[in-house]
Amino acid sequence: MATSGDNRLDDDFDGMAREALIAEVRKLRHGIRAHRDSTGHALCWHHPDLWTLLPERTDPAPVVPSWPEFLRGCIRYRQSLDRQLPDAPRNNEPYTG
Repeated sequence: MATSGDNRLDDDFDGMAREALIAEVRKLRHGIRAHRDSTGHALCWHHPDLWTLLPERTDPAPVVPSWPEFLRGCIRYRQSLDRQLPDAPRNNEPYTG
């Protein structure tokens, strides 16, 4: 199996016509923007839709931390948002997932 450091993962580009390459770039940009534009509770979710943009078909099962470690990570992530985006709008909307 090829790894993410393996240059052969992107060999599919070699035979693509210009139009196909442009379409691929647009598809990738759309996926990146959808991920970037996640907000609110969506910031905390597993995003397999982003991975489906890659040509290799894998379904990696994430290693899930125990609850205490997971919650510590969530708190640190939220604290980092306070540091990095102190003026970002805030809301109190409950999670309704």
